[in-house]
Amino acid sequence: MAISNGDLAKALGLPLQGDPGVVLDRVAPLDKAGPSALSFLVGKQYLPLLKATRAGLVILPEAHAGEAPGAVLVSPNPYLDYARAARLLFPVEAPEPGIHPGAVVAESAKISPTASIGPGAVIGERARIAEAVVVGAGAFIGDDVVIGEASRIDANAAIYRGVQIGKRCHIASCAVIGGDGFGYANDQGRWVGIPQVGSVRIGDDVDIGANTTIDRGAIEDTVIGDGVKLDNLIQIAHNVVIGEHTAIAGCTGIAGSATIGKYCTIGGAVNIVGHLRIADHTTITGQTFVANSIDEPGVYSSGVPMQANRQWRRNYARFKQLDELAKRIRQLEKQLEERTP
Repeated sequence: MAISNGDLAKALGLPLQGDPGVVLDRVAPLDKAGPSALSFLVGKQYLPLLKATRAGLVILPEAHAGEAPGAVLVSPNPYLDYARAARLLFPVEAPEPGIHPGAVVAESAKISPTASIGPGAVIGERARIAEAVVVGAGAFIGDDVVIGEASRIDANAAIYRGVQIGKRCHIASCAVIGGDGFGYANDQGRWVGIPQVGSVRIGDDVDIGANTTIDRGAIEDTVIGDGVKLDNLIQIAHNVVIGEHTAIAGCTGIAGSATIGKYCTIGGAVNIVGHLRIADHTTITGQTFVANSIDEPGVYSSGVPMQANRQWRRNYARFKQLDELAKRIRQLEKQLEERTP
């Protein structure tokens, strides 16, 4: 949709410097923006692009408001306000309410008349789908699933029996919520499956990316708190608990019964061992291996950055010698102590 500079400033509650009548209908980076495009500035390295931009409006910090050739919105957090502005320019279009004739809906399911059920979707027994919910084409909603109002389940996502999803959630395509956790007992070399009788509870305003899987609990539920944001291709095992407003990047794997606190930020390809706890407000950088609980908030990292192969092989050989080296150092320290009068 299109919106004027003046109306956008009012909607965001930000001071406008420049022509309020310019109409915006797109977004673009500073160096590619035209007169009807919205752009933003984050980082001093982009100042040369700001000075030459043709954007109809730029969201930027007050310190650089005088360096733009055109209209600006002065913001204490330009990236956040750009996100809000982009949502106004590109609102999510809800499909027409109703049940597509190609959908398969159990007679005992309760579906709001304002919900939209796409072609090929399957709605199980006793499922409850609230107002303004969108279920995409080919999505599977199992028995006894509850989906809160204004949530969106994209095409081919699978929500297994008994899962509870809060309000305004977004489940992307091919996500699987509530599949059996990886639980087996060993009987003289043979694996015997353990019934996974818990479920998954998802709070309000949760986003779950494409191909992410969240296993149902073995006994108690797997729990995803309000406002959690999960990227694509994340594995969350049974009985994991993720606190409110935590964000996790793609390809991270979280083993069973781990508890992650509130307001955490976890980078991509992080591995988290089961049955540990991570404190609120913890940041874990990409490719970190978390083998122990984190009791104090802070920034944590592990892993070895890329090196030339020849250098890596030498360093790896020395790494295997560390234990022997430590023993030799202790022996030398002991000898030194004995010789010291």
